[in-house]
Amino acid sequence: MAAFAATLVMMLGVALAQPAAPQGAPASAKPAPKTEIPALITAVEESTLSSQMAGKIRHINVGLGDQFKKGARLIEFDCSEQQAQLDSAAAEHRAARETHLARMRLQALGAAGELDVKVAAAAAEKARSQLNFRESQLAYCRVDAPFAGNVARLRVKAAESVAAGQPLIDLVNGSALKAQMFVPAAWVAWLRTGTPLSISIKETGQVYEARISKMNSRVDGVSQQLEVEAQIEKGEGRLLPGTVGTAVFEAPPSKP
Repeated sequence: MAAFAATLVMMLGVALAQPAAPQGAPASAKPAPKTEIPALITAVEESTLSSQMAGKIRHINVGLGDQFKKGARLIEFDCSEQQAQLDSAAAEHRAARETHLARMRLQALGAAGELDVKVAAAAAEKARSQLNFRESQLAYCRVDAPFAGNVARLRVKAAESVAAGQPLIDLVNGSALKAQMFVPAAWVAWLRTGTPLSISIKETGQVYEARISKMNSRVDGVSQQLEVEAQIEKGEGRLLPGTVGTAVFEAPPSKP
């Protein structure tokens, strides 16, 4: 993404190259009518899911480009060892809980002291904490979709052993798209959130309406460009993330 951002900045420099203004002519922060800026189309929701554990992949339930719903099971690990540890922790918790209950009954009969009951209660609580820990570890064996969308890239294969933190799968939700652009810093004089623009896709000839949705709070000190984002209206299903287009801005009305 950083490399592509640099490319957008370079393209912007070419797009905005104009002959030098005559000496003494007043400088203007407003663009000429229909100023064109390179734009990268991205998804509002996209993510790379990584492994939260070291282990062997048992099954992959989706393929490249497949559509899925939020919460769908995408990848499963072989977690027979983790399941056995969970079963053991559950058995230890049941035993500790029964011991605690037995101590309480004995205390009611005067056959056990308060210290015995407290020690048994602490042991039961410790066993419960260990059971919770094993349950959380077992949850790492399943990789579920955090949102609805499509598979953009599969980085692993079934039966492959992976390390903790290793990227597994790239997800993208193409139902909501945005355009990333770098505009001249001088545009802060008139550009605002909500400013309309159009996105032209050369390869398809399609034009999509959009509005500025976010503006960076800092100008790049080297290129003197400002990063902005625009929300694309009605682009789902026809426009794919990763497409490069051209953002067309209309000049604001001139003051009388």
